[in-house]
Amino acid sequence: MTGETLPAIASVKRPELAGSVFEAMGVSVVMHPRNPFVPTAHLNVRYFQATKKNGEHVWWVGGGYDLTPYYGFEDDCAHWHRSAKKACDAINPDYYSRYKKWADDYFYIKHRNEQRGIGGLFFDDLNAVSFDHCFSLLKKVGDSFIDAYLPIVEKRKSHAFAQKHRDFQYYRRGRYAEFNLVYDRGTLFGLQFGGRIESILVSLPPVVHWIYDWKPEMGSEEARLTEFFLQPRDWI
Repeated sequence: MTGETLPAIASVKRPELAGSVFEAMGVSVVMHPRNPFVPTAHLNVRYFQATKKNGEHVWWVGGGYDLTPYYGFEDDCAHWHRSAKKACDAINPDYYSRYKKWADDYFYIKHRNEQRGIGGLFFDDLNAVSFDHCFSLLKKVGDSFIDAYLPIVEKRKSHAFAQKHRDFQYYRRGRYAEFNLVYDRGTLFGLQFGGRIESILVSLPPVVHWIYDWKPEMGSEEARLTEFFLQPRDWI
């Protein structure tokens, strides 16, 4: 997309670019499986370029991916993060720990004091080293998404489930919707820019439930999600 005025959400760290002419492009993938034992997955890679009033071009990239389970499996979490680390290590061995921490901080629902999921990778406003270096990172992250997610889908897609599992999935999807509408930089960018609303909100879950002050039964699988899985930790 192109625009005459860079939205405020995209110029927080670059106030000198506020109001600049800009170009932006990216790829976003969000999967909301029907089976509650298959986690939701999200990928985004993006490129921005803005033009200062003096005609100077400034560019940067951002992206990453994260996993949002409803019923957690430790081996799935480990596989997801091993895949993320492998992608980063191909570019710079320091990147995984840096961008994992960034993901843990970013995919956090402040008003709930909860993580959205088990994280993965997140980075933004990057233009270090060179364009080729940054583009290689975007490509590695994008290419690794299928390897990170598909084995989990294959392993869990036939897992039997009951209505109570679907109900919990709908409930937890409410947290996903809250994050996207309140904190997600891509959503806020689209709303501030005045983009096509159907495209901006297409990442939201198709069915969501909110239950007033609901608490899971102590010791249940549902309780373990927030008590164990939705706590930032070293998965590998």
